[in-house]
Amino acid sequence: MSSSTHFDVIVIGGGASGMMAAGRAAARGRRVLLLEKNKELGKKLSVTGGGRCNILNAEPDTKQLLSHYGAASKFLHSAFAEHGMQDSWDFFHERGLPLTVQARKRAFPVSEHAPDVTRCLEQYLKVNQVQLRTGVKVRAINGADSTITGVETNKGVFTAERYILATGGASHPETGSTGDGFTWLQELGHTVAEPNPNIVPLQVAEPWVHRLSGTTLSFMKITFGTNRDKQSGRFHKVGKLLFTHFGLSGPLILNSAAGVKALLQSGPVLTSIDLYPDTDLGTLRRRVLAVFQANPNKQLKSVMKEVAPAGMGEAVLAQLPPAAATTQLNAFTREERDQIADVMKAMPLTITGTMGMDWAVVSDGGVALEEVDTRTMASKLYPNLYFTGDILHISRPSGGYSLQLCWTTGWVAGSHV
Repeated sequence: MSSSTHFDVIVIGGGASGMMAAGRAAARGRRVLLLEKNKELGKKLSVTGGGRCNILNAEPDTKQLLSHYGAASKFLHSAFAEHGMQDSWDFFHERGLPLTVQARKRAFPVSEHAPDVTRCLEQYLKVNQVQLRTGVKVRAINGADSTITGVETNKGVFTAERYILATGGASHPETGSTGDGFTWLQELGHTVAEPNPNIVPLQVAEPWVHRLSGTTLSFMKITFGTNRDKQSGRFHKVGKLLFTHFGLSGPLILNSAAGVKALLQSGPVLTSIDLYPDTDLGTLRRRVLAVFQANPNKQLKSVMKEVAPAGMGEAVLAQLPPAAATTQLNAFTREERDQIADVMKAMPLTITGTMGMDWAVVSDGGVALEEVDTRTMASKLYPNLYFTGDILHISRPSGGYSLQLCWTTGWVAGSHV
């Protein structure tokens, strides 16, 4: 068998988890081949986090960290015990990539430059002499008698003693993450959950939302529900929101998307935004009254900067009768004045859908964890096949949890092949 096509380990996929797995396996003395269909490694990694790369979530309590992985958390204790958050932090620090912690324990490279993370991992591969083949497209993974026997590519067939599948999920398909691994796994007989865009922006019907494109609210509360008269299924979140030309985005929205998708099964989601979540309605009404009393001869539109959060004045006016904007403040009745505060505590809008897989930050879907030995990341159907990162069916929010999953599963797989 040719030494140029046979290896100890073949890693399919040169993203975050694939590079971690390949480098770790090679550091243990394995002869490793890394196959990547793009011309460069880490294409998705280099653009993640808006180009800043939220590299991990610096939650020191492993139990609390795992709680963000939902039903999958019970499968991940052994993996995170072997390589947890602090291990990932130390890994990058020791290789010249210092990290910094920002709001909500999100960690970033000090440089806030995502390609620096890719370069750090590329150096890890180089130091450990991983053989790299880019521009190689895998066409099939062959298996027989519970053993993976080879990988068919556009450059020929490659074989190994063990294989690591690190092809990622289906989000950001423009980076090459097109869910190919899901198809191969189904052909091998694995149970694969259909990928869904779980961390994704939302589409909104109201034109006033679209006109606010680029406006950010740092602290507000949004409530989602299928019917304002029913409490069933309703939930709310508090945090940062970004208005876009199609609707809503930002961390608050992205981490609400999975719940909103469930509500969308019953039709459009009726939603309300509380612009002042830390202020009760009575207090807000008194604040509005104070502005009116100080400016009795001004029109409402001229004092909206004092009434509404920055950038939201026109949006609030859009919820009121058309004549309100040019009405003098001393002409408002108490009921009309109170309506302004009422609107700011519950601005209504209608969510009609999500932006789909092309816009997804993260999608779930992938191989069922019941079919994986998560102590080693090996397949229970094919013991010489291992899984990492987004190929696993694990839901998680934004905030560094996805990349932490890549570092942990990549390290564990690389440690056991």
